[in-house]
Amino acid sequence: MKHPTTLTAAEVAVRSRPSNYPPPFAARMSGRTKRVLGDLFGLRNFGVNLTDLQPGASSALHHVHSRQDEFVFVLEGEAVLVIGEREETVLRPGDCAGFPAGGAPHHLENRSSRPVRYLEVGDRTEGDEASYPEDDLVALRVEGGWRFCHKDGRPY
Repeated sequence: MKHPTTLTAAEVAVRSRPSNYPPPFAARMSGRTKRVLGDLFGLRNFGVNLTDLQPGASSALHHVHSRQDEFVFVLEGEAVLVIGEREETVLRPGDCAGFPAGGAPHHLENRSSRPVRYLEVGDRTEGDEASYPEDDLVALRVEGGWRFCHKDGRPY
């Protein structure tokens, strides 16, 4: 398959599945859309998404990865970064944040009345585990995808 060298990110179709989370968690991602950019270029080692959060939307459940590093760069709007045990920082256009594997749990929230747009970058390390301290959820990276289970190991 031939991959493009360049494209206009805002013209890429929004990901058809709004969330990979199982029910009931997927519904909590209402107002979040992603344009999956890295896959279009054939990138295999890391992913890049152009993500929009409508007012009231969140980027993800409060989470931390065991092996994956993550990075976000705000392009438009104002997002609240929630990190650790609810420390908050406002991110504006030009601001960025990085989350090393095994660091503090985190997510973004749009508490403003305008949309937020940002780039998110993360690696695709097999065997990564995402944990969600506020939810009965664990995600395991297996064969290029995510498998979700309860904290006691039962699958969703």
